[in-house]
Amino acid sequence: MKREQIISAFAKLGEVFRALGSAKEYPGTSIGITASEYEDLQKVINKQFQFNGWFTKENVQQALLGLGTWLTEEKLSQWLEHYSYNSQPKKVGIIMAGNIPLVGFHDVLCVVASGNVAVCKMSSDDKTLLPAFVQVLFHFLPELNERIVLSAGKIGELDAVIATGSNNSALYFEQYFGKYPHIFRKNRTSIAVLDGSETPEELAALGNDVFSYFGLGCRNVSHLLVPKDYDFAPFFQAIFTHGDIINHHKYCNNYDYNKAVYLMNQLPLLDNNFVLLRESSDLHSPLAMIHYHFYASEAEVQDYIAQHTDELQVIAGKKYIPFGQAQCPSLNDYADNVDTMQWLNQL
Repeated sequence: MKREQIISAFAKLGEVFRALGSAKEYPGTSIGITASEYEDLQKVINKQFQFNGWFTKENVQQALLGLGTWLTEEKLSQWLEHYSYNSQPKKVGIIMAGNIPLVGFHDVLCVVASGNVAVCKMSSDDKTLLPAFVQVLFHFLPELNERIVLSAGKIGELDAVIATGSNNSALYFEQYFGKYPHIFRKNRTSIAVLDGSETPEELAALGNDVFSYFGLGCRNVSHLLVPKDYDFAPFFQAIFTHGDIINHHKYCNNYDYNKAVYLMNQLPLLDNNFVLLRESSDLHSPLAMIHYHFYASEAEVQDYIAQHTDELQVIAGKKYIPFGQAQCPSLNDYADNVDTMQWLNQL
């Protein structure tokens, strides 16, 4: 199987992703699947909320659209021209997270596009989307059936492992998979650096960085660095359009719980009735809460970033990644800043 065939198959899948992510009706036979198959995929998307209360139809569609932007022949070819293709496939285990829909898809793409075999241990929180779309890939390129293996249980002997989880689960990864060449990913989050001159449009875009996927992703902004005497009123006004998030029961439960805890302990909070802001230098904040702290100089910002380098995924701001782009990674934006493809090439 040649890499060009793999690129073509994933590019065709990209067309399917973009159509489904845009909530389009069946676009016709040019998409490579029948109307019945397309309808079945729509049903899979609509059922996700039954399996995982965080996986709303809108969130699944957003994930598909994001992945679909990568999956074109041009982008895939440009990305892969910098990496070699393994002529002797290795079995690479992928231990997947389940915080946002198809969060492990990039790892599958990397393993297969590097010429290896992806042995996927799916998360119990996301165990039906990947199988459905892998079947579409097999339809476009049947030989991929030997390169993508899905499992809900044990995954047997491997040559290498990519595992994504929390700081606690990393201890188990080390225990069970430490003997293999590995990439173990731990807790990360994202921050935004504001200088007080942001436009309403920029602050609204920052709202997308905060609230997309309910704030569950490592690329979601959960901490703000703001100048002294910063006025939060424009920020609250700009994010008002996200207020419906409080109608989601799981998010609302987190909001209510955190608000009650802090009020009972008489700790100060800023509250706009759908998100809580707490002054704290702690990087990680609870769900439905944003931490913020004040800085007096650019040096303080850089010191804070340096202290938390190993825990940061994205830094949003005028001097960093533009507001609104935190959840829009490119193909070579690797998790934990580890070049997965380069690592796979060295196996």
